[in-house]
Amino acid sequence: MRHKTILYKGIVPTICRQCDMRCGIYVHIEDGLIKDISGMKAHPQNRGRVCQKGVAARDTVYHDERLLKPLKRSSNGSFSEISLPRAMDEIATKIEGIKEKSGARSIGIWKGEALGFAQQEKYARRFAHALGSPNYFSCDSQCFASRYIAYCLVQGFWNPSPDFENAKAIILWGTNPPSSHPTFMAPINRARKKGGKLVAIDPRLTNIANKADLFLQIKPGSDGALAWGLIRYLIESESYDKNFVEKYSTGFTELSAYSQHFKPSFVANETGLEESDVITLAEIIRENIPHIANYVGVSLEHQENGVQTIRTIACLGGLCGAVDIPGSDLWPEQMGEQNLNLYDEIPLIELKPIGAERFPLLYDFRKECHTMTAMDYILGKGEYPLRAMLLTGANPVITNPNAEKVKEAFSKLDLFVVRDLFLTETASLAHYILPAASFLERSELSFYPHYHWVSLSRKVLHIPDVVDEYSFWKELAQRLGFAEKFFPWENEEEVNRWMLEGTSVSIEALQENHHGMQYRPITYRKYLNTPFPTPSGKFEFFSEYLADRGYEGLPLYTKPFYSRENMNKYPFTLITGARNLVFTHSRFRNIYRFSRKYPHAVVEINSQDAAGLDIKDGDKVRIKSETGEVIVKAVLMHKGEIKPGMLQVTHGWGGNSNINRLTLDNVNDPISGFPQTTSIPVNINKI
Repeated sequence: MRHKTILYKGIVPTICRQCDMRCGIYVHIEDGLIKDISGMKAHPQNRGRVCQKGVAARDTVYHDERLLKPLKRSSNGSFSEISLPRAMDEIATKIEGIKEKSGARSIGIWKGEALGFAQQEKYARRFAHALGSPNYFSCDSQCFASRYIAYCLVQGFWNPSPDFENAKAIILWGTNPPSSHPTFMAPINRARKKGGKLVAIDPRLTNIANKADLFLQIKPGSDGALAWGLIRYLIESESYDKNFVEKYSTGFTELSAYSQHFKPSFVANETGLEESDVITLAEIIRENIPHIANYVGVSLEHQENGVQTIRTIACLGGLCGAVDIPGSDLWPEQMGEQNLNLYDEIPLIELKPIGAERFPLLYDFRKECHTMTAMDYILGKGEYPLRAMLLTGANPVITNPNAEKVKEAFSKLDLFVVRDLFLTETASLAHYILPAASFLERSELSFYPHYHWVSLSRKVLHIPDVVDEYSFWKELAQRLGFAEKFFPWENEEEVNRWMLEGTSVSIEALQENHHGMQYRPITYRKYLNTPFPTPSGKFEFFSEYLADRGYEGLPLYTKPFYSRENMNKYPFTLITGARNLVFTHSRFRNIYRFSRKYPHAVVEINSQDAAGLDIKDGDKVRIKSETGEVIVKAVLMHKGEIKPGMLQVTHGWGGNSNINRLTLDNVNDPISGFPQTTSIPVNINKI
């Protein structure tokens, strides 16, 4: 076996990156092989727990389909092995040729989640700007960034994990933590043992909805109407935090005036809820102010009205005074580590990053180019050509909307390089496929801002011809002539040490404390002495920043996209974002222990709808949208599990079951540019 563990026998502490929770784990090695993976009790993120995906990291490392040698596409479309140095030489030569003819901006860099974000993302961003291209892409143009932008517009920060443990009421909007964020469950359960209330808002009866004190089975995309109804109730009953609103916020007058449109009857009609449900939730909030923890799931981002809906929920939190106090949205403080990005040194904004003019806030807040617009540029419909793409750990053919268009675009590139662990549907379109290192084959820093915590992962094993992300970018930069200036560190260990320079934490301390360290104590109500990081220095119910740029300053409610479409042609609404604990987007479907249990994609359909279409459990069905069609098997659900008129297919499956063959890349949130990848108007029929 070519895999070489750093120990022949023993235990290596490290950080799991099978998803983005980054749990502390122990890797157990015997006879030079990984035998087991267990949870690290001293790590605050998981406190000794480890999920099925974490344990399956061993399956990933030793998988017989793992890419271990570079591959090059031949003229007939087949792949043959090529040495890594030769592949890198050829790639560098092609990059130089494209840059000379069309400019550096014709070359894009795309970072995916399969190899982790954090430092891996920053290496890619650094390389792009050192090369001279402003075009960095990632899945953040359809995940996370809408929530980040929305909360930053209101309060200047976004915390990826509220203080659930000390909350008296936890409200989960379109999220199912047992499947999507399992580390959330321990603090949620501890809060409930202390008497805290749990509310789940979702179109489906999820695992968390089954556990909740109150489950509101809402129409998808109507969450904004509910949030506005709750705001109106708190204002009308004078139950909001008047001290916080009067001293530390701006825009309350506009907020109060607009909220008058959202009487319980209107909210009930928009959301499909009973008026009594709206009032019950409002009373739960009123009774537990200010210790309210709202958490917004990714499903709200995947709507045309996403940013404004999430802004409304953020405003609800501010109205409760649930900002930077125990049991609320804490204002996280960064450690102050060195920054690998080059946006200050080499901004490149004059080169017109793709999507920055169309969706300026996505670029202003995240320095993120727009992946959907990139497809148009590749297909010759942009302001300038996008001819090459270097993509690491991403599978956009499966995860981006309008999958057939994505395949067409990638097939048109003059140079397409993919680094990954496996031969994905995206990698199969590449000119060069390079084997990537898994998280067990590298070392990096992991930050947990909600705990003010930092941990160091350890390299567990090495595979010849498989290099980590830093080594890849450095070696390519060497061939292109800018490694000495922009990638001067010998290896990732030196990068880690440099990043910690000037902070209160050293590499030696992290090596000694394998679970990590708190880099500063958590403090509360920082706004008493420090202005909010917003243009006004206050919590902003109304955004002058948005108004000055032609957007609505208030987060006005917009009806969901599907409710405005031709419901005769497409009478069903398709949800695509439900999570399965054992999968992360398109990953892990080749892990035998998982594929045996979940062998194929299914569509959840209400049993009443199925009866009307003569669809029985297990039947093959065809689902169509204006973009394309998929074929999956039906699973019948009772009325309480999914609303009539709704369908649900979990994304991430390939081939004819790729749900992104149905999703829309041309219907976008006007602020963030996020595509309509859920709540899609569709039709369904039995095959």
